Amino acid sequence: MVPFQALLAYGVAVDAVCPGKKAGDLCRTSIHQFSGHQTYTESRGHNFTLNATFDEVETGTYDGLVIPGGRAPEYLAMDKSVLSLVKKFADSQKPIASICHGQLILAAADSVKGRRCTAYPALKPVLIAAGAHWVEPETWASCVADGNLITGATYEGHPEFINLFIKALGGSITGSAKRILFICGDFMEDYEVMVPFQSFQALECHVDAVCPNKGAGDKCATAVHDFEGDQTYSEKPGHDFTLTADFGAVDASSYDALVIPGGRAPEYLALNESVIKLVKHFMESGKPVASICHGQQILAAAGVLKGKKCTAYPAVKLNVVLSGASWLEPEPIDRCFTDGNLVTGAAWPGHPQFISQLMALLGIDVSF
Repeated sequence: MVPFQALLAYGVAVDAVCPGKKAGDLCRTSIHQFSGHQTYTESRGHNFTLNATFDEVETGTYDGLVIPGGRAPEYLAMDKSVLSLVKKFADSQKPIASICHGQLILAAADSVKGRRCTAYPALKPVLIAAGAHWVEPETWASCVADGNLITGATYEGHPEFINLFIKALGGSITGSAKRILFICGDFMEDYEVMVPFQSFQALECHVDAVCPNKGAGDKCATAVHDFEGDQTYSEKPGHDFTLTADFGAVDASSYDALVIPGGRAPEYLALNESVIKLVKHFMESGKPVASICHGQQILAAAGVLKGKKCTAYPAVKLNVVLSGASWLEPEPIDRCFTDGNLVTGAAWPGHPQFISQLMALLGIDVSF
């Protein structure tokens, strides 16, 4: 999801396809992370909605290819139609960006021979056997660029992975080097912190994440919120998100913008006076503030919405209206709005608009 929504936010047209499925169908995702065992654990992630049909893909109409990791590459690497598609991109020398286990597909498509390549370390034997020049990942965020081929070790490397892909597509970034602060808490929504966080890192911004009573290097648990046929969203455990700075040492004046993710964290963060003070600083100083989903519970508690036009997850409408804001119906659910220095969105499907509208306030642009 991070590369997909980040590229959309930057103004790139992006299609996601899967063999045997069509536009509107779902692909299940998984949560992979290290939890103290000899290998990573796996749990269910979000449901990802495809927006194009595999059998209708014409490679000539696309400028690049992205191959995500996970367990899907194990069987996609045995699909002749997938390998044919990858070979067409490789033969045309168009940019290909593959991460984690995605390089299994590259190996099966005979697209790594003689190329410098990294991946999740377990893929080292098969990539060497396929003729690649293996590059040991120094960290989980390591990426390697070799001509039109970009490879990454794990999702921790998304910022560099996306940045390299943008540049391989001929893109350039202007107005970067901004400093952006995220207010985090346990059980914030997984996508709603990770997608904007890594998207702005990919734009070469300095991005910090803080949480009351936690410090740099500490983790916040996240939640996966999805609609799966019940009357409200379901919740599953998400990735553990690593904080980058100490909440108590934050100098708000040194940041150019504030981002407030949604999920369940805002319910209790809205009761924290230090959080409220931080939010008031950004709003009163006119700096850009971007809040999504349940994050607007914090804005309402801070008393900074009066006279503002604002949307949110529909269940937060009462908070927004009682705080004196003019409610904007999120129709469709991915619609976001900007009112002065404030960007608001209803849910994580709106990330492309959410990120692009904050980019506009910060003067950041990606051009091709």
